[in-house]
Amino acid sequence: MSDVPSRHQEYEIGDAGGAAARQPHAVLDLPSRRFKGLKIERLLDLASRPQPLRMLEVGTGSGGIAHYFGTHPQLRCDVDAVDVHDNRLVTEGYRYHQVRDTTLPFADGTFDVVLTNHVIEHVGDADAQHRHLLEIRRVMKPDGVGYLAVPNRWMLVEPHYKLAFLSWWPHAWRTPYLRVMRRGVVYDCEPLQMRQTEHFLSHAGFKYRNLCVDAMRLTFEIERPDSLGAGLLRRTPDGVLKYLQRVIPTLIYRFSR
Repeated sequence: MSDVPSRHQEYEIGDAGGAAARQPHAVLDLPSRRFKGLKIERLLDLASRPQPLRMLEVGTGSGGIAHYFGTHPQLRCDVDAVDVHDNRLVTEGYRYHQVRDTTLPFADGTFDVVLTNHVIEHVGDADAQHRHLLEIRRVMKPDGVGYLAVPNRWMLVEPHYKLAFLSWWPHAWRTPYLRVMRRGVVYDCEPLQMRQTEHFLSHAGFKYRNLCVDAMRLTFEIERPDSLGAGLLRRTPDGVLKYLQRVIPTLIYRFSR
């Protein structure tokens, strides 16, 4: 089950010249943001961390996740959120900051928790993706924790444009394929492979844990607990599911300095 909502993503960002070519893909489905917030909360085990939690959401989109944590009835979260396009549908419970590129307007070591949820595929090329992670590391406290989700390049159907095998093609072929299929003009996303994502995290100085299997189980338990898929996942050993990690539609990681 993909963790990536169809066609609309959390965040789009680019350095000089790149932002104009990249379109916003904000998720505007607020109920889905509540489910996503709950999943992030459990995957990072935030209830066990000392509070209050200073939290940053990079790429706030509709504002639903920032609002979820900023108004949480049990967790005490002091939330900041950034984006390059203001697509917010809800503004209460957090502070919003407009940004122009991957640079974050915060001091070193500010945040206990940093969320980059379907963001890195929108920031630009590999250099921009590296800068995105370096900035997150800079603003994270030494004992902080982060959450990273990115669409898997080897997903069957590309979620932004609903086109099968779009991200499988070599980079130079993706925009022509998109145009031939009449689904868009420019392919403006950079989904990652599992090994590539882990290389980026290591290169930026992070320790990480792959949460793909945990996240897949939790997604079904939260959103479709009575479904056939949830029942099958309960009966399937982790060892079997780990063989599928490379093709799970969304790659999800917990990371720390």
